[in-house]
Amino acid sequence: MSTMTAEATQVYSVFIRATPEQVWDAITKPEFTAKYFYGARIENSENGHRSLGPDGSVWGDEPTFEYEPPRRLVHGWRSLYDPELAEEERSRVTWEIEPQEGGITKLTVVHDQLERAPKTAESVSGDGWMMVLSGLKTLLETGEPLVEVSEGEAS
Repeated sequence: MSTMTAEATQVYSVFIRATPEQVWDAITKPEFTAKYFYGARIENSENGHRSLGPDGSVWGDEPTFEYEPPRRLVHGWRSLYDPELAEEERSRVTWEIEPQEGGITKLTVVHDQLERAPKTAESVSGDGWMMVLSGLKTLLETGEPLVEVSEGEAS
């Protein structure tokens, strides 16, 4: 995995032993995201990106810009779970899913348009996105979450 700390464009890649369809389901269905995305129940659809915290509070409610199952998803991002972050402008998250040989899929996440969201950039850089992607990889490869998420936990 790689990252550029608190930059306006952050890029993370991971190879996962799973099909593109399995990766797609894991990033678009709340029953999966709750197990690796800090407890958030995230639903990504053609109609938008909606994220609910473990307590049911709205953590994100943004538009979807591109929806191409199981290859590409682009949506807006605002961290509504934190009042300071919620004041910042929207940024954008792109999920690119590429099949590889041998039953492996390359997942690349690009979080950009962070120029006017410096606190969000700092919040998601480094361990933020790396923990999400490590949790996703672990869940798909082992069927078990990387860490147990407690009620009300946020990044």
